[in-house]
Amino acid sequence: MDPVPSIDIGKALTVGEVARRSGVAVSALHFYERKGLIKSHRSAGNQRRYHRDVLRRVAVIKVAQRIGIPLAEVAGALASLPSGRSPTARDWSRLSARWRQDLDGRILHLSQLRDQLDDCIGCGCLSLTACRLRNPGDTLAETGAGARRWEGDGEG
Repeated sequence: MDPVPSIDIGKALTVGEVARRSGVAVSALHFYERKGLIKSHRSAGNQRRYHRDVLRRVAVIKVAQRIGIPLAEVAGALASLPSGRSPTARDWSRLSARWRQDLDGRILHLSQLRDQLDDCIGCGCLSLTACRLRNPGDTLAETGAGARRWEGDGEG
C-alpha cells in the first residue's frame, strides 16, 4: 500500500491548480480577481499564486451566483471577511443570512408572476391595452409608446 502523499498546506497554488480544484475556468478566476472577489500575489517569475483560502472563496462565489446574487454584492460580502483565511461555517452563516431575505423576495415575486401568468393566459386577450391584470384601464398609455414594465411599483 502506497503511503498517502503529504501536502504542503502553506504552498501557494497556481491559477491552473485553483481552476482544476475549484472546477472554475482560468478566465473566470482572472475575472473574479479583476472584480476584487479574490486576490493573488506574484511569484518571482511574475506568475499568479493563490493562498489556499481562495478555494473556499471561489465556492462562496459560485453558490452566490447560482442563487442570483450580483457579483458586486458578493464582492462586498467577501470584503467583510478577514483576509488570509478560509471562510468558516460561521462566516457562511452570516453571509447567507444577508442573501436569504433577497432570495425570499425573489421567490415571492416569481410565484406571483407565475400565478398572474396563469390568469393572463386564461383570459386569452394577450393585449397590454386591454389586459385587466397587467394594464387596468390602459394606464400604461399615459407613459408613452413602447414596451414598458414597472418593477417595484407595488403591483405584484
